[in-house]
Amino acid sequence: MTTRTQDPGAPDAAYLSFWRERHLCTLTTPRPDGSPHVVPVGVTYDPEAGLARVIASGTSAKVRHVRAAGAEGARVAVCQVDGRRWATLEGRAYVRTEPERVVEAERRYAERYGREPGPNPLRVVIEISLTRAMGHF
Repeated sequence: MTTRTQDPGAPDAAYLSFWRERHLCTLTTPRPDGSPHVVPVGVTYDPEAGLARVIASGTSAKVRHVRAAGAEGARVAVCQVDGRRWATLEGRAYVRTEPERVVEAERRYAERYGREPGPNPLRVVIEISLTRAMGHF
């Protein structure tokens, strides 16, 4: 196993395969004081669109942190680990509330995690426009 940097829009087969496995992930967002806020989340990776997606309640701290970054988006990272294997995606996060974006994120979540997310009328999607991908697998 070696640590490799990937093109987030065109990852190699092994990297993409690892992101298709069912794993709990973490999302790291910046708090207003600049310190990292790390929480467990489900993440879906869409290299064709250059996006990672996280569904969340619109009232959650992670969503507040992303919104606080303003129009330029928040610099964030998502990561998953399985023993010695790990993969990280980095980019700019934006909160999306459009129903079609939320439905797409829910569909992708159900596909990856094998279950529909529970109902949440406050649900939004954090879309991460990817700038970097790396991992060890």
